[in-house]
Amino acid sequence: MPTVTYHLEPGLAPEDFIDVLVRSTLAERRPIHDLDAILAMWKNADVILTARVDGLLVGVSRAITDFAFCTYLSDLAVDEAHQRQGVGRELIRRTHEAAGRHTTLILLAAPKAQMYYPHIGMTKHESCWIIASQTRRE
Repeated sequence: MPTVTYHLEPGLAPEDFIDVLVRSTLAERRPIHDLDAILAMWKNADVILTARVDGLLVGVSRAITDFAFCTYLSDLAVDEAHQRQGVGRELIRRTHEAAGRHTTLILLAAPKAQMYYPHIGMTKHESCWIIASQTRRE
Protein backbone atom coordinates (compact mmCIF):
# COMPACT_ATOMS: atom_id res chain seq x y z
CA MET A 1 0.00 0.00 0.00
CA PRO A 2 1.45 3.42 -0.95
CA THR A 3 2.38 5.86 1.79
CA VAL A 4 0.06 8.80 2.40
CA THR A 5 1.71 12.06 3.43
CA TYR A 6 -0.17 14.85 5.20
CA HIS A 7 0.67 18.54 5.11
CA LEU A 8 -0.75 21.87 6.17
CA GLU A 9 -1.05 23.40 2.71
CA PRO A 10 -2.69 26.85 2.71
CA GLY A 11 -1.17 27.59 -0.71
CA LEU A 12 -2.94 24.71 -2.45
CA ALA A 13 -4.13 25.74 -5.91
CA PRO A 14 -7.91 26.15 -6.16
CA GLU A 15 -7.90 23.94 -9.27
CA ASP A 16 -6.40 21.09 -7.23
CA PHE A 17 -9.06 21.60 -4.56
CA ILE A 18 -11.81 21.46 -7.19
CA ASP A 19 -10.27 18.34 -8.73
CA VAL A 20 -10.31 16.41 -5.44
CA LEU A 21 -13.85 17.64 -4.72
CA VAL A 22 -14.92 16.07 -8.02
CA ARG A 23 -13.04 12.83 -7.35
CA SER A 24 -14.65 12.59 -3.90
CA THR A 25 -18.24 13.43 -5.01
CA LEU A 26 -18.29 16.43 -2.64
CA ALA A 27 -18.41 18.65 -5.76
CA GLU A 28 -22.13 17.88 -5.92
CA ARG A 29 -22.58 20.26 -2.97
CA ARG A 30 -19.88 22.86 -3.61
CA PRO A 31 -19.76 25.85 -6.00
CA ILE A 32 -17.05 24.36 -8.21
CA HIS A 33 -18.10 26.45 -11.22
CA ASP A 34 -17.75 29.71 -9.29
CA LEU A 35 -14.01 30.34 -9.00
CA ASP A 36 -14.54 33.52 -6.95
CA ALA A 37 -16.50 31.53 -4.36
CA ILE A 38 -13.84 28.80 -4.27
CA LEU A 39 -11.11 31.43 -3.84
CA ALA A 40 -13.03 33.05 -0.98
CA MET A 41 -13.59 29.66 0.67
CA TRP A 42 -9.85 29.04 0.46
CA LYS A 43 -8.70 32.51 1.51
CA ASN A 44 -10.93 32.58 4.58
CA ALA A 45 -10.14 29.09 5.88
CA ASP A 46 -7.96 28.82 8.98
CA VAL A 47 -6.72 25.24 8.49
CA ILE A 48 -6.15 23.56 5.13
CA LEU A 49 -4.70 20.08 5.33
CA THR A 50 -3.90 17.79 2.41
CA ALA A 51 -3.28 14.09 1.92
CA ARG A 52 -1.06 13.00 -0.96
CA VAL A 53 0.12 9.69 -2.42
CA ASP A 54 3.27 10.03 -4.53
CA GLY A 55 2.47 13.73 -4.94
CA LEU A 56 -1.12 13.13 -6.10
CA LEU A 57 -3.68 15.01 -4.01
CA VAL A 58 -6.05 12.35 -2.65
CA GLY A 59 -7.69 14.25 0.20
CA VAL A 60 -8.24 17.67 1.69
CA SER A 61 -9.82 19.15 4.78
CA ARG A 62 -10.74 22.80 5.19
CA ALA A 63 -11.69 24.22 8.57
CA ILE A 64 -12.68 27.50 10.14
CA THR A 65 -11.71 27.91 13.78
CA ASP A 66 -11.20 30.43 16.57
CA PHE A 67 -8.41 28.18 17.94
CA ALA A 68 -9.99 28.53 21.39
CA PHE A 69 -13.47 27.00 21.52
CA CYS A 70 -14.76 25.55 18.26
CA THR A 71 -13.58 24.28 14.89
CA TYR A 72 -15.98 23.88 11.98
CA LEU A 73 -14.71 21.27 9.53
CA SER A 74 -16.38 22.67 6.44
CA ASP A 75 -14.89 20.33 3.83
CA LEU A 76 -13.61 16.79 4.07
CA ALA A 77 -12.97 15.31 0.65
CA VAL A 78 -11.21 12.03 -0.11
CA ASP A 79 -10.79 10.70 -3.64
CA GLU A 80 -13.16 7.73 -4.00
CA ALA A 81 -10.22 5.54 -5.06
CA HIS A 82 -8.57 6.20 -1.67
CA GLN A 83 -11.59 5.94 0.61
CA ARG A 84 -11.84 3.25 3.31
CA GLN A 85 -8.09 3.43 3.89
CA GLY A 86 -8.05 5.77 6.92
CA VAL A 87 -7.33 8.96 4.96
CA GLY A 88 -10.48 10.77 6.09
CA ARG A 89 -10.00 9.75 9.71
CA GLU A 90 -6.40 11.00 9.66
CA LEU A 91 -7.37 14.28 7.96
CA ILE A 92 -9.94 14.85 10.72
CA ARG A 93 -7.45 14.00 13.47
CA ARG A 94 -4.75 16.27 12.07
CA THR A 95 -7.18 19.10 11.37
CA HIS A 96 -8.43 18.95 14.95
CA GLU A 97 -4.84 18.84 16.19
CA ALA A 98 -3.89 21.91 14.11
CA ALA A 99 -6.90 23.86 15.40
CA GLY A 100 -6.40 22.69 18.97
CA ARG A 101 -7.67 19.51 20.61
CA HIS A 102 -9.29 21.71 23.26
CA THR A 103 -11.75 22.96 20.59
CA THR A 104 -14.97 21.16 19.75
CA LEU A 105 -14.85 19.90 16.17
CA ILE A 106 -18.14 20.33 14.32
CA LEU A 107 -19.19 19.25 10.83
CA LEU A 108 -22.32 18.80 8.78
CA ALA A 109 -22.28 15.40 7.11
CA ALA A 110 -22.89 15.03 3.41
CA PRO A 111 -25.83 12.68 2.83
CA LYS A 112 -23.55 9.94 1.44
CA ALA A 113 -21.23 10.18 4.47
CA GLN A 114 -23.69 10.10 7.36
CA MET A 115 -22.84 6.51 8.29
CA TYR A 116 -19.10 7.19 8.14
CA TYR A 117 -18.76 9.56 11.08
CA PRO A 118 -20.16 7.29 13.83
CA HIS A 119 -17.82 4.58 12.51
CA ILE A 120 -14.80 6.74 13.34
CA GLY A 121 -16.02 7.72 16.80
CA MET A 122 -17.85 10.98 16.18
CA THR A 123 -21.07 11.69 18.06
CA LYS A 124 -24.26 12.82 16.34
CA HIS A 125 -25.65 16.06 17.75
CA GLU A 126 -29.42 16.48 17.58
CA SER A 127 -29.46 20.26 17.86
CA CYS A 128 -28.05 21.69 14.65
CA TRP A 129 -29.91 24.59 13.09
CA ILE A 130 -29.21 26.33 9.79
CA ILE A 131 -30.40 29.14 7.61
CA ALA A 132 -29.88 27.81 4.09
CA SER A 133 -28.14 29.84 1.43
CA GLN A 134 -30.55 31.96 -0.56
CA THR A 135 -28.49 31.53 -3.74
CA ARG A 136 -28.04 27.77 -3.88
CA ARG A 137 -29.62 24.59 -2.59
CA GLU A 138 -27.91 22.86 0.35
